[in-house]
Amino acid sequence: MSTPTRFESLVVPHLDEAYTLARYLMRDAHDAEDATQEAMLKALRHVDQCRTDNARPWLFAIIRNTCHTLLRRRGTTAAEVSFDETLHSHEGEAGQPDAVLIRAADRESVHTALAALPLVYREVVVLRELQGLSYKEIAEVADVPIGTVMSRLGRARERLESLLGGAAGKEGRR
Repeated sequence: MSTPTRFESLVVPHLDEAYTLARYLMRDAHDAEDATQEAMLKALRHVDQCRTDNARPWLFAIIRNTCHTLLRRRGTTAAEVSFDETLHSHEGEAGQPDAVLIRAADRESVHTALAALPLVYREVVVLRELQGLSYKEIAEVADVPIGTVMSRLGRARERLESLLGGAAGKEGRR
């Protein structure tokens, strides 16, 4: 199979998911677009290095590394990157106005809490909970042992729970 054909069949189907990962890591739509474009060019140049028919983890590793490189180049730490809530909003939601407001408030709380996580925690949460990768796939993407993935996920979930669960946990005990 030729390189462009292999790229189209293995990589292009994951373009939207790759952009979503970049958007969460970069926390800026324009930076995420730049990172995704740069990563896709790298993927095209190196598609022959993908040794499996499941290119998702391979592509996510390229996206992750590209995002980290771009953040380092501009001297921005993960904590300094501003979070743009409009990136994650869903326009045109149907339903009752009060239900839409509640969903929007919940979504804003989750995104704010997620944005507050350090990059290493945020990326494992996004890869696991939003992208649905297995621990093994996350370990491949992040180039860390599975135990590290599990540890980071555990710590990230604890932090999210403390950020989100404070009020919810108190209400649940009543």
